Amino acid sequence: MDILTAIDDFFANIVPIGDILWVFPQNFQWYADIPVIGDIPFAILLLVGMGIFFTFRTKAVQFRFFGRGLKTLTKKKRDSTGVSPLAAFMLSTAMRVGPGNITGVTGAIAIGGPGAVFWMWVSALFGMASSFVEATLAQIFKEKDGDEFVGGLPYYGRKLLGNRKWVGTVLAVLFIGYAMLSIPIQTFHVFTATGTAIGTVTGVPAERTSTLYYVLAVVVIVGIAVAVFGGIKRVTAVTDKMVPVMAVLYGLIIIVLLLLNIKHFPAFVESVVVGAFKPDAIFGGGFGIVLSQGIKRGLLSNEAGQGTITMSAAVAEQDHPCEQGFVQAIGVFLDTIIICTLTGFVVCGAQLWTKAASGWETLKNSTIDVFLESIKELVPGTGADGAVAAIICVCYALFAFTTLLGLVSFAVIAGTRITKSKSCVNTIRVLGSLIFVPIGALCVLAGLELNNIWYLTDFINIVLVFVNAPIILYGGKYVYRALRNYVESGGRRFVSAEIGLESEIWTESERERIESL
Repeated sequence: MDILTAIDDFFANIVPIGDILWVFPQNFQWYADIPVIGDIPFAILLLVGMGIFFTFRTKAVQFRFFGRGLKTLTKKKRDSTGVSPLAAFMLSTAMRVGPGNITGVTGAIAIGGPGAVFWMWVSALFGMASSFVEATLAQIFKEKDGDEFVGGLPYYGRKLLGNRKWVGTVLAVLFIGYAMLSIPIQTFHVFTATGTAIGTVTGVPAERTSTLYYVLAVVVIVGIAVAVFGGIKRVTAVTDKMVPVMAVLYGLIIIVLLLLNIKHFPAFVESVVVGAFKPDAIFGGGFGIVLSQGIKRGLLSNEAGQGTITMSAAVAEQDHPCEQGFVQAIGVFLDTIIICTLTGFVVCGAQLWTKAASGWETLKNSTIDVFLESIKELVPGTGADGAVAAIICVCYALFAFTTLLGLVSFAVIAGTRITKSKSCVNTIRVLGSLIFVPIGALCVLAGLELNNIWYLTDFINIVLVFVNAPIILYGGKYVYRALRNYVESGGRRFVSAEIGLESEIWTESERERIESL
């Protein structure tokens, strides 16, 4: 374990750089003194501004074609290459709907109050447009790798920046680094959630050195390895089954709690809307704090505009790139408007901050404890609160597990931009499933926190934001042309030459072949 601690100590030198990038330019007093805006870092302003810009530039494509996106999800595959639109959607949802939906929303409310949920909604509604643009670019510039499609940020980034190989390589390495360093965190979530579930049911806390944790380590490592070594089609076969189960199970429990506490719903809506513009003094922050918390947590949860989920958009078989853009925009809606809102209702409905017995000042420092205690508060009586909390913990663990599948799979796709050789692909699979997942397991078993390694992912994440945003803003011109082409052609099979681009996928001969199937 000494080597892990030494690595953690080494990364301590990088953590401050990430902190500076995330708060820039709030670290300048002249900016921090600006009312409202001074509470929002440039990265968040960039993501929100980009979403607003794309919304106006595409004439609110995320709303105009929302129904078309839902219809696209039911399309059947006609070709052997790639995966179905629904499978690609489930894969992206596996990444989006993660532990951040619970901890992020709960943390935003704990700091900014119920009004943070309102600004989450705002960020999502505009973020859907950013997701449409980056997903459409991923489709336009995707390539074939055997019977699979590959693409995403490293692919469209290389093409848009002069088709320079080194650009694609740098972007691929950045994403692989982000994915690998995120893997131990999600592994940690699997263990802690499962342990909490067992402890809640049995009444005996699960020790990190218990047999349960060792067995869980083996199950998680083997399960991830078996899935990712089977390729993207095996991974989507797993996420096709797991994502609906975890999302529906989580949603149903929260909806039942909502119905049982329906009397609190009007107060919830009022607290969200009123709190968005007139924050409750109990949270100690002004308008700028609640706005920044809501927007930041919302964008970090749905990842719109960050380039981190673009690989899932590329793997789908579609007749037109815009169709997957419509689908991915729905993913943002599902993540934030539905899942995050359900989480928000639990926390706001329980209102633990108004109950002296809850010990709010101490409790609010642990977001998962705030959420679980809120669940218990909303369950009628006391007999079922433990069981409900345990089921929620299982959902939390499943969220983390499917996120692991997405991280390794997307890292593999990014790696194909460096080289499509089997040795490169398998090396990344080994790194993800047989090295970084076990590192996460070892950290849990040894009782190590390794906070600096966790914070390093924030550094790479913000770098990806600053890299992806200008790329998709520049590449937006091709998306606008593709959208116009989609409207004018009635969604006919796309040919890239019609918008002034060359592609091995979107050719006239390929259109004729697909249409003949």
